[in-house]
Amino acid sequence: MLQGKVSLVTGASSGIGRAIALAYAREGAKVVVSDVNVAGAEETVLLVRQQGGDAIFVPADVSRAEDCQRLVERTLAHYGRLDAACNNAGIGGELGPTADYADEAWQQVIGVNLSGVFYCMKHQIPAMLRSGGGAIVNMASILGQAGFAGAPAYVAAKHGVVGLTKTAALEYGAQGLRINAVGPAFIHTPMIAGLESDPATQQQLVSLHAVGRLGQPEEVAELVVWLSSDRASFVTGAYYAVDGGYLAR
Repeated sequence: MLQGKVSLVTGASSGIGRAIALAYAREGAKVVVSDVNVAGAEETVLLVRQQGGDAIFVPADVSRAEDCQRLVERTLAHYGRLDAACNNAGIGGELGPTADYADEAWQQVIGVNLSGVFYCMKHQIPAMLRSGGGAIVNMASILGQAGFAGAPAYVAAKHGVVGLTKTAALEYGAQGLRINAVGPAFIHTPMIAGLESDPATQQQLVSLHAVGRLGQPEEVAELVVWLSSDRASFVTGAYYAVDGGYLAR
């Protein structure tokens, strides 16, 4: 589906990001792997190469605008173009009620989860337009469509990602650029490892999903790859849940 394309994945050192990088490579794309976790990202590159793919690592803290600019510049310098990008980097952040939420914690979550998506898109969009178009997939969440007590910054950021996605899709659709958002529910990743360590909490999380289990990173990656390919040529400005029925309740 992506033979000969150049793709970029942020937050690709583990979990969903790593699964997306591997899926992009499996479909024939060259992959730029990015993260602040150097060891994890380099392992992702190694895994891509072991399955016969072509990948490089470019470190970036997406909450820093200059890092996002350099990430795209390095991509263009190495591969000469950019066709697909998944802005997946994100953090869970602190938990606490809105009135008690620390200012610093708010800034950190918004900086990575929302501003990071904006900074990346700001530089990805011109690069893709120069290549004749492309596809961007922004990683939102089920919490981009619903509230969750105790996570005001995360919920606000993910709602913002959905709105930003729709706006950019309207702005650049006629120029051959498609932009969509994906909303996973609770997925088996390092981000929720702490929640899964308590059997009672894990069972409570499972009960929120109609299919009776949590998701796997590869299940999210399959949707991202489809949205990044020409098979989704008439799909833009959309939000797709990968949630095992979480939002159906």
